[in-house]
Amino acid sequence: MNKSINQIQDEIIEEFAIFDDWMEKYEYIIDLGKELPLIKEEYKKENNLIEGCQSRVWVASELKNTHLVFTADSDAIITKGIISLLIRVLSNQTPENIVKSDLYFIRKIGLQEHLSPTRANGLVGMINRLKNDGLKQLTT
Repeated sequence: MNKSINQIQDEIIEEFAIFDDWMEKYEYIIDLGKELPLIKEEYKKENNLIEGCQSRVWVASELKNTHLVFTADSDAIITKGIISLLIRVLSNQTPENIVKSDLYFIRKIGLQEHLSPTRANGLVGMINRLKNDGLKQLTT
């Protein structure tokens, strides 16, 4: 059975709790980005780019049965790590749960306050894109 959004968020919070400082957390985020499965080249097109990011971030989603599956890539390694966290939490969830989710792990691990203003804007753009993809599935 799939884990709930909150179960996955709680796992991430526990993982980040083992690091003492933000340099270690950044290294972990970068490592997560390196593990992100490659997005198909055909998805690296303009309409899959996230607006508001200083780096290029592509996100594609596909409905499989009743769950939305996300893939992504970025040309910036830290951004790739951030999108991999969001995908880990929201991929393989129902569109309704994606739209309703409160992504509290971002607050709990202190991510937003440790990002530059442009990266923080990019984070908001990534969240909005994933939730909007969920919303599109609910309205079609």
